[in-house]
Amino acid sequence: MMPSIELVRPIRLYRSMHRPFEGAAPAALGGCLALWAIFLCLPGCVTRTNEASEPEEPPRVVVTTPRISSVDITLRYVCQIHSRRNIEIRAMEGGYIEKVLVNEGQAVKKGDLMFTILPTLYKARYDAELAEARLAELELKNTERLYQNNVVSQNEVALYEAKLARAKARAALAEAELNFTEIRAPFDGIVDRLLEREGSLVEEGTVLTTLSDNAVMWVYFNVPEAGYLQYMAGLADKQDGWRIELVLADGTKFPHEGKIAAIEAQFNNETGTIPFRADFPNPEGLLRHGQTGNILISRTLPNALLIPQRATFNILDKHFVFVVDKEGHVRQREITIEHELEDIYVVRSGLQAEEQIVLEGIGQVTDGQKVEYEFRAPDEVFRHLKYHAE
Repeated sequence: MMPSIELVRPIRLYRSMHRPFEGAAPAALGGCLALWAIFLCLPGCVTRTNEASEPEEPPRVVVTTPRISSVDITLRYVCQIHSRRNIEIRAMEGGYIEKVLVNEGQAVKKGDLMFTILPTLYKARYDAELAEARLAELELKNTERLYQNNVVSQNEVALYEAKLARAKARAALAEAELNFTEIRAPFDGIVDRLLEREGSLVEEGTVLTTLSDNAVMWVYFNVPEAGYLQYMAGLADKQDGWRIELVLADGTKFPHEGKIAAIEAQFNNETGTIPFRADFPNPEGLLRHGQTGNILISRTLPNALLIPQRATFNILDKHFVFVVDKEGHVRQREITIEHELEDIYVVRSGLQAEEQIVLEGIGQVTDGQKVEYEFRAPDEVFRHLKYHAE
């Protein structure tokens, strides 16, 4: 029975503790609850009052103005270097190579003898045809003498005249074939690898070597449509034209400037580019056929409006700056970029030289917000950029 007695005691104790509230009036209980709710709300009311009473401080930013200066605009393209003339030297007639009179890499002049084909057969043929021509000439003279003595007719003389002409033509053909056994340089150039040696049996048309004319080098490169339009716009500017420079594979600049000699007639629809050709003089012979490098097309843009790239922000594909007005409010404004350099934009429109733009603190301000700012001179700003405008 002890367990049942112990279970009853806690219940009675609970009732005795709450008995004073059983007779309390409902109104009194409601009042207590209302006071408790007001007490809980007081800290929040005090906090809001304090926040409303403290004015928000405007953000502090650094501003500057655009810089007016001359700047070099450079377009860079990968290129391939070719000789002005690069041809294959072929055997004009078949036979054995008798002599090789040049070495690989040797510079030759126009008309220099390079190869000879064994001429025995062609020499014998030429001698035979030449003898036939002499015989025909003697026969013609004899016939003319007979004609003068009224022994033969005029037709007989004409027949021997034709025979002589045919013999001379055959002799000339044999002489040409004999001359083909001597292969000479068609122009000044540099001999490439020798593909055949003395004693080799070659056929008509066999490639013996390659000859390159490196006096002027043709440099080919592909230009996208935007670069093409920039180049054509530069040509329209009569004050200053484009400078064409060549950077070699080791990073050094070729000492001679070139010029654009040709632009092809149409764009490649697959790549969106158009081929250009620049011509470079090569008096020292440094450039060789097949080299690669980079073409630099540059010109000086005078009185350009320059701003640091970090003073701008993008929305989709458009560029914006924050302009600070006379009252210290920032205004968001779209600008048009003419050229993009390292750390610098060349502005075409949307900004004036005397206007102040936010340089540091762009992420802290919004359009129309009042700011406190520190002005930094553009010369000081540009001194700390990677790229320095000249």
